[in-house]
Order: sequence, then C-alpha cells, then structure tokens
Amino acid sequence: MKVALAESLSEGDLQDLCDATVDAINAGGGFGWVSPPPRDTLERYWQGLLLIPDRRVFIARLDGLIAGSVQLHLHPRNNEAQAMIGRITTAFVATWARGKGLGHLLIDAVEADAELIGLRALTLDLRETQSNAIRTYESRGYTRWGTQPQYALIDGQWIAGYHYTKELR
Repeated sequence: MKVALAESLSEGDLQDLCDATVDAINAGGGFGWVSPPPRDTLERYWQGLLLIPDRRVFIARLDGLIAGSVQLHLHPRNNEAQAMIGRITTAFVATWARGKGLGHLLIDAVEADAELIGLRALTLDLRETQSNAIRTYESRGYTRWGTQPQYALIDGQWIAGYHYTKELR
C-alpha cells in the first residue's frame, strides 16, 4: 500500500482510476455524481485535474492497482485571508480495497503535504450517509462545525451534509 502525489497518469493508471471512481460512485461515494458519467468524461476529468495549479491529486495503490484518491484544493491567490486553508475533496477508496487503512494513508499524505506547503488548517464536507468517512475524519481530529440540510439531492430526496475543519500543527 502506498499513496503518492500524482503528477501524471499512464494509460493503465487512468483506466484503474476510472474503474475505482465508478466503483465509489456506485457505492454512494463523495463525488458530485450520483451515477457514473460516460467513461470519456471521467478520463477528461482526471486528466484535467492534473493541469490545475491549485489542485493536488493523491493516488492510493493496493497491490499496484489504483484503489483510491483524494484532492487538496488550495485557495486562489486573490484570497489572501484564507490562503493558509486547504480543502479536502473527492476522497474515496474503492469498495474492494476498504478496511485496509488506505483512507488513513490518504489523509496522512494530504495532511503532511498541507503542512509542507505551509497550510495551517484543512476543511472538508461530506454527505451524512458516508458513515465510514465520517468516523474516519472524526477519529483523525476533524471537528464538525455545521450541518447543511439541503446538501445533495439524491433520488429526489435531500441529503444533509456535514462540514468539518482541522487546525494543523
């Protein structure tokens, strides 16, 4: 098991990442998608993320295959007041790789990188239905500071979202 900051993706890695993404979306993962988009849309999504200067994409591998990912969003340079705060988004571990500690390794990598680049706090938000992720973040010292009742619309029903923050060292 290992986690690394992605600078590029081979064709095989891109396919593994798309497979893991589809698996996570189908399992109710924390993506904006409720159902998987067309494959070419996913491929462009992941390839495009690597081109955005204020996004850092981390990839988790299990037995050599990509099994999860997390993104660290940095605030735009014109937001001086929040320049020291990063935002964790689209964190997931494929269902076939869960329960092996990859989620914690992804968080370790994001937090270490955030500290290395001088961030002082991290924020994130999750659907209330993501109980495993909620337990993981809360066990890692993330504090829930708010609930948004109309966070996501899934099958015609509102799902609440929880907002978290953590001050880094």
